[in-house]
Amino acid sequence: MACLHDHSCEDHDCSTDWSLYKHIDLSKVSALNEARPGSVKSVFKAWEERLNSSGEHLESNEGDPELLVFIPFTSDVKIKSISIVGGADGTSPTKMRAFINRDGIDFSDAQSMQAIQEWDLAENMQGVLEYQTRYSKFQSVGNITLHFPDNFGADTSKIHYIGLKGEATQLKRDVVATIVYEVMPNPSDHKTRAESGGGFSHVE
Repeated sequence: MACLHDHSCEDHDCSTDWSLYKHIDLSKVSALNEARPGSVKSVFKAWEERLNSSGEHLESNEGDPELLVFIPFTSDVKIKSISIVGGADGTSPTKMRAFINRDGIDFSDAQSMQAIQEWDLAENMQGVLEYQTRYSKFQSVGNITLHFPDNFGADTSKIHYIGLKGEATQLKRDVVATIVYEVMPNPSDHKTRAESGGGFSHVE
């Protein structure tokens, strides 16, 4: 399902407060079949900058429109929606498939595995469409892989912007583990009845 931006963004989830851009581990973002290595990083930007391409974009190799984009996060996130701004003249992707918490997916894996969700895409050069996720399935997302198998008929696929909206968890997994460990009772911190000489134990 796509959401059309025909409303005031201050009153809806399309405000920058919901953007997950700042939680993307940009140094580890990667793409398969990109014509220019590293160009995938240029499609991640603040929501209000989504139409400012400045000539930078992700493009597939000539004659092969398929793209696979791996997006890791700095902490677990919940993803509410995804926005894709594609290229003109048939270069926009026609379909998007998502896999979560799967490292190292290649094209063979993507083609044979069942995606957690798939969307049929419209040409969205103005960045007014968002594709809603099945929110209950997009909880505790450490990374997401987006598969774009085809486009609207051009020799290459182009993507100018990928936007993800949702919420980041307040704590990283390693921090949560530390807190859980620390609330466990430590026997050395407690005196037994025999040690204290009374009917009550106490914590020093």
